[in-house]
Amino acid sequence: MTATVAGSGRAQRGTPMYSQKNLTSKKKYDFEDILEERRHSSDLRYAMRCYTPVVYKGLSPCKPSAIKTIVLQSEQVQYVIKQLQQAIQEHPVVLLPSHRSYIDFLLLSYVLYTYDMALPVIAAGIDFLGMKVVGELLRKGGGFFMRRTFGGNKLYWAVFAEYVKTMLKTGYAPVEFYLEGTRSRTAKTLTPKYGLLNIVMDPFLKREVFDIYLVPISISYERTLEESLYTYELLGVPKPKESTSGLLKARKILSEDFGSIHMYFGQPVSLRTLAAGRIHRCPYNLVPRHIPQKPSEEIQKFVSDVAYKMELLQIENMVLSPWILIAAVLLQNLPAIDFELLVEKTLWLKGLTQAFGGFLDWPDNVCANKAVRSSLALHANIASLVNGQVVLNDKEMGPAAVEDLVFKQALSILLCGSYRNQLLNIFVRPALVALALQMSHSSRKEEIYSNFAFWHDVFSDEFIFFPGIPLKDFEEGCFLLTKCDAIQITPQQIFVTEKGSTVITFITAMFKPFVEGYQIICRYLSKEANEVFTEQQFILGVRSFVSQLLERGSTQCYEVLSSDMQKNALAALVRLGAVTRMKMTKGFTYSVSKEALSKTAGMFESRMPVRKLVAARL
Repeated sequence: MTATVAGSGRAQRGTPMYSQKNLTSKKKYDFEDILEERRHSSDLRYAMRCYTPVVYKGLSPCKPSAIKTIVLQSEQVQYVIKQLQQAIQEHPVVLLPSHRSYIDFLLLSYVLYTYDMALPVIAAGIDFLGMKVVGELLRKGGGFFMRRTFGGNKLYWAVFAEYVKTMLKTGYAPVEFYLEGTRSRTAKTLTPKYGLLNIVMDPFLKREVFDIYLVPISISYERTLEESLYTYELLGVPKPKESTSGLLKARKILSEDFGSIHMYFGQPVSLRTLAAGRIHRCPYNLVPRHIPQKPSEEIQKFVSDVAYKMELLQIENMVLSPWILIAAVLLQNLPAIDFELLVEKTLWLKGLTQAFGGFLDWPDNVCANKAVRSSLALHANIASLVNGQVVLNDKEMGPAAVEDLVFKQALSILLCGSYRNQLLNIFVRPALVALALQMSHSSRKEEIYSNFAFWHDVFSDEFIFFPGIPLKDFEEGCFLLTKCDAIQITPQQIFVTEKGSTVITFITAMFKPFVEGYQIICRYLSKEANEVFTEQQFILGVRSFVSQLLERGSTQCYEVLSSDMQKNALAALVRLGAVTRMKMTKGFTYSVSKEALSKTAGMFESRMPVRKLVAARL
């Protein structure tokens, strides 16, 4: 094949293009064979070459950093910032940031201070109060401290709740807290906690304020400061107690490169608008305001819906770095992958992520090869480039020496998985559709939706779904797969296209650790668990059981060693009726319903792949 491009040769007006004169005046050397060079080099190298176009005449090249500065200083952006400032002055404001690091609240206060906006008062765990000097600094910086649990202490709850509501009603300052309650150790968004949200909504429900603005804030880290600490915690190593001496010892971490941090302020959401036509506030006027009232089912449902809405807005605006895509590819190509193939697969995943609506921060004017190398350099503690192959590191990454080979392997996989998990928020709906497609006996839409609804329910503690709308999530997943030409839909059936088989296979493999992990936990409960056990006994038992399976080579699912997955699976089994939870004086105990567990485990097995994925053309 030869492709040629003429340097000039535009036909003149009034001259026939195929006249004898034109045909004889053209010479072979007037054209250039643009494929000649490629015949002697790699197609992949050609596709990955750096793109450096010539700028417009009379203009000088503009660096990405300069563009960002111009944008931030533009009149339009400054106008929007002033509108946010005005919003804080008009109604009480509640700031709801995502929570991935200790420094979240420091960053948020720093940004607000930089833009001359009101600094918030911040709900913090009481653990920080015991830190000498630091605790007092946090308090003077706007922090107020709360117990992790209230333990039924009505007076403590009344004082704390009134303190928060008074700050809102008097306009003292915006209130900031984390809907997730604690930092996510897995980088997946945690299911919301309702306590503080109930408190801040109370003045609106009692008509003590006209409106309250809720501001979802997404904080994204290219590299998380506590990454190795989180991995150790997930594998059972106790979290170090917060202390000033510990903070000072950890200051050397500040000399390391942690890449970029993105903070996205979502549009303020009016609580009054959310409640319009849905919530009747009249019952609050039937008793004096100072008398505590238990929220009605209607109010509880409303609070839950608001919490999930805010978390979904946080997820929507999370910024994904190239490393997140690289981590997803690496985990599907263990123990090693050729560097050039990694670049190719990462670029493919970049396109798929953008098609699914992911918010990507891909470096400007940098070729893919350099972008991947830069990400590997930033995360050199996780993966290395060795002789043209990219491998996960098995060297020590945490605070203690580790000799156990299973534990060391789990460390690297869970650490890499914490970055891949950030991609799962974007992929979960199409991935569950893909999983349902692979696990269905036919292409009937009804059967595929049934399988989707099953896994949607099972994984409702792993991922954030708006309550009560699985059908809408199914339709969204189908839409995204249709958008990238992975499936075709008729009124009664869903078919995988020839092009779509690659997409379906990849995204189901991303969720394989969760499917296999839950199956292993069911196997443990049916064979090994005591009749009655606590959550801690369950976690230790699963960890021991899985370690033996890994040592024998019976599974490669290291991620089931994560206490986060174990707790979520236990909650799912309680919800499915396979495990019973009982309230005791010192917490909860659990017992297995053997018959119900057997039925649930059978449902897991029956929804495993029964046939190879077959591409169908319509």
